[in-house]
Amino acid sequence: MNVSQNNNGSVSATLLVKVGSADYAPKMENAIKEFRKKAKMPGFRPGQVPAGLVKKMYGKELLAEEVNKLISEALYDYIKDKDLNILGEPLPTVGFTAPDLVEGNDFEFSFDVALAPDINLSLNKKNKIKYFQIDVDKALIEKQTAAYRGRYGKYVQADKVEEKDVVKGELAEVDSKGKVVEGGVTVANALLSPNYMKNKKEQAKVMGATVGATFVFNPAKAFDNEAEIASLLQIDKEAAKAFTADCQFTVKEITRFAEAEMNQEFFDACFGAGTVKSEAEFSDKIKAGLEEQFVADSDVKFMIDLRDMVLSKMKDAQFDDDLLKRWLKANNDKMTDEQIESDYPKMIEDLKWQLFQDKFAKDNKLTIEKADLDAVAKRLTKAQFAQYGMLNVPDDIVENYMEQMMKDKDGARRVADRAMEDKIIAAIKDQVSVDETKISFEDFNKFFEK
Repeated sequence: MNVSQNNNGSVSATLLVKVGSADYAPKMENAIKEFRKKAKMPGFRPGQVPAGLVKKMYGKELLAEEVNKLISEALYDYIKDKDLNILGEPLPTVGFTAPDLVEGNDFEFSFDVALAPDINLSLNKKNKIKYFQIDVDKALIEKQTAAYRGRYGKYVQADKVEEKDVVKGELAEVDSKGKVVEGGVTVANALLSPNYMKNKKEQAKVMGATVGATFVFNPAKAFDNEAEIASLLQIDKEAAKAFTADCQFTVKEITRFAEAEMNQEFFDACFGAGTVKSEAEFSDKIKAGLEEQFVADSDVKFMIDLRDMVLSKMKDAQFDDDLLKRWLKANNDKMTDEQIESDYPKMIEDLKWQLFQDKFAKDNKLTIEKADLDAVAKRLTKAQFAQYGMLNVPDDIVENYMEQMMKDKDGARRVADRAMEDKIIAAIKDQVSVDETKISFEDFNKFFEK
């Protein structure tokens, strides 16, 4: 086996692979032996088909398979030994005629490879990047506190109707004089909420009503669609469209959702027994949690700005565009030429950014240890639980969730990428001038508005 390289400029090369008969002959002999073991032909017992017959019938197919294996191994070993930073995979050279595979002959094959450009981008203190720190103000703390109080709240019985209450009672259709219509619509346990009434006059008839009180209202005026009317009156939508009568409602029960009280029971439910013992400590804990959560958001913005700076410095980096587009086409047969042309600029930007990260990590000897992966997996897991207000998740549940995440191929890759990203961010912060800037949560989110 022999592989030679001919550079076509600085960003592509042609690799010529020579396969001699001495390279594939032993492999062919072994392939025929293995084939005989499982070959089934009329007139021969399993495993007793003559080697000559196997070679005559399947020799060319077996030769092609063994030669292709040798070519793949030769290319892989050469690229690894020469430390070639190739983009994509080797492609058969256009216009090169593949040899006819005849056993006993020597063969030559030609492949084109796209080479990554040299990345000579260095960062120093002259490079300035803003790092936006989200200011966790009183309004954010109050909003988060209200969310937790709502999550740990409960339904209670009330005496007087307020806007968001759910009112249960007896409903009956009445005539213009306020008398119950015989054979009219009646509902023994009707449910309504003033909050969903669009007409303020009708809503006012319910507000302030007490248990046992009776009021008259018009469902058709109170609600703006037949689905709500049908649900209230327990009739179908077609009947609801035609229903215009007033209804008498006698209040039987008023249910209200009450936010959790700011007491020790609530504090323990949120953060664990005894962790927080006062409203002030609760607010401090909420603030610390938000600040920790926002670090990830700040890092994302930092990486976006860093990426923009890097791409601007790499705008003159050269690639073998034709070869890369050919590789895209070969590996995405559903992509049209128009789609490739449209997607190619974005692909090159992503490629430049990846090349920079790889080079930076290599130059700065950044490596990922198991402890790094565990820390990131734990952080991501806790963040997912926190989205649902689950702040005090037992360690064994967190660890089990982490374990499942790392078993998933995509999940493990996401954790590894994030761990390396954390390392890169930390290293770059030491090398460039970081302008730490406080910013409100609202203004920070404007960066990501479309």
